[in-house]
Amino acid sequence: MRRLLHEMNPSMKFLAVTGCILALAFFFNPWTPLLFFSGVVLLQVLFSQTNWKLWSLAMLPFLIGAFGYFWTTLVFGQPGEGPVLWTIGTISITAQQWELAWSLSLRVLAFSSISLLFAFTTKPVHFIQSLMQQWKLSPKLAFSVLISYQFLPVFKTEFEQLQQAHRIRGTGAGSSPLKRLTALRRLLIPMLAGAVRKAERAAFAMEARAFTGEARSHYAEIKIGPKDYVLFCLFSLVLTLSCSAIFWA
Repeated sequence: MRRLLHEMNPSMKFLAVTGCILALAFFFNPWTPLLFFSGVVLLQVLFSQTNWKLWSLAMLPFLIGAFGYFWTTLVFGQPGEGPVLWTIGTISITAQQWELAWSLSLRVLAFSSISLLFAFTTKPVHFIQSLMQQWKLSPKLAFSVLISYQFLPVFKTEFEQLQQAHRIRGTGAGSSPLKRLTALRRLLIPMLAGAVRKAERAAFAMEARAFTGEARSHYAEIKIGPKDYVLFCLFSLVLTLSCSAIFWA
């Protein structure tokens, strides 16, 4: 029960998330994104095993961005129509301006919450495999993305090793911006050369295994089951309830 979102078919989940984002783009009242954000968080609480500490850290930049939208809309936005709620110095905040500020900031939270739900409950490898099996994604493109994803942790380790090697040799980044830029160039050039060698070895390995880009059989089949349709309907229900707020707000 607590892992249903993790076990949901990635293609169905991606379709639900994309549909929700596109639908929310047409609603500008503050209640719709607020209810949607609350519904998404509730879905994660009930049907996922999310690391909430990591989720909070990931949401922090979006919270800062939402506050930025809220503040700039109040201070620099058009006053609009409606009664004046507050006057701070030469700034007059009207009811329409207040509602627009909340709408823009809550839309940021709504879009970021549904995106983080997908990111925290979906394995990239399963997502690519599902795209190949359900949406007939080209194996050439799919395996290229998978190989690039597998290289990311390797590049991170190599970057840290190069930084430590430069510190040991006394050629680390200095205090001035020019020295930091020069030090970054000394790190990026070896990493670029290593990336080219890794890509070449990966291409030779795929060619040795008779990879031609044509359709292939799959070791692990990712299917669409009844629980996927149920969860898709739950996403649709949250979206419908959120969008109906425009009629009673």
